[in-house]
Amino acid sequence: MIRAGRQHLVRTLADLAAQQGIAVQTLLNSGQHLAEDFPAPLNAGRTRLYDGEQIDAHLAGRPVPPLPAADNDDDLLDRQEAAALRGEPLSVWDRRKKDAAVSEHLVRVGGVEHWPRRVVRNYTPSPRRTASSGGGGGRPTGAGDQVPRDELPARVAQLLDADPALTAADVTDRLGVHRNTAQAALTALRAQRMADVMEQHALTAPQAAAQLGYPAGQTRRASVRADAVLRGRQARPYLAAVAQALHARGWNSTGTPPPVQHPEDDHCVAAFVLDAPAAPAPALVWSERHGWRTAPSRRHPLGKGAAWPPPGDDVRYLATGTTPAPTDLINALAPAT
Repeated sequence: MIRAGRQHLVRTLADLAAQQGIAVQTLLNSGQHLAEDFPAPLNAGRTRLYDGEQIDAHLAGRPVPPLPAADNDDDLLDRQEAAALRGEPLSVWDRRKKDAAVSEHLVRVGGVEHWPRRVVRNYTPSPRRTASSGGGGGRPTGAGDQVPRDELPARVAQLLDADPALTAADVTDRLGVHRNTAQAALTALRAQRMADVMEQHALTAPQAAAQLGYPAGQTRRASVRADAVLRGRQARPYLAAVAQALHARGWNSTGTPPPVQHPEDDHCVAAFVLDAPAAPAPALVWSERHGWRTAPSRRHPLGKGAAWPPPGDDVRYLATGTTPAPTDLINALAPAT
């Protein structure tokens, strides 16, 4: 598995060969990766992945540092590990992973599919409807074959896997969804995959698109979003520190940072729900452009259209700058005593 926060360190055999200035076949012929003292791979699949920190230490003749031993909800599990965690055969997980609740969390690292531990552990299969179920089963009359929104990412992923030049019009024709819906789903999926490649290989968005086989004319919007996705990933440690500070203060029950959202392709935001009765606000919203503010709604903290609202009785701007220290944010949020 890939321990939480170490995805950016993962290297393939091709990366190891490039690091040493040799061809992949030369590396394979040498057998150095099979030596007893060589760092163990992170997975048992066909495409072997390695931890870059361990590789660097080994190649430099230093002691190989151990990987974190404690399980974390953000650990990334491959298909074998996911099946083992759930106590299911691989064939069952291969069906589970197609469910939208799982597929939307898919992370490709070095070309290998992974899913966060919490997604694998918490996933509950939806009951299948059959013709004999009766009582409200099936689609509404006249709805045709339109795909429900929660199933759309997985379905679009299947189409994109088969055709990297997939267009929004193709998605509309095949899945029966509105053109805008198709475009949004396709852009988000391409951006996530491009960001994975950019992160793993230090490429630009256009270079990542070319590596994935995406036509340049179809990826301008996805390129902008892929850059935002990377910035959102880089913001995770800071948002995690804020989440821990909120939890330590007793305003949040989990201490887990929320996912970074992209209501606009070139913008990163995150919404923290403060679910404790004594919390000084229902929610907090962070914006990479504007910094922090309170929100009057736990259910819809971003507000209509995710626009940044002016200050008012229920909306307060907090601290200074876009990434104030968690303690400064807590002090700015705490009610006056």
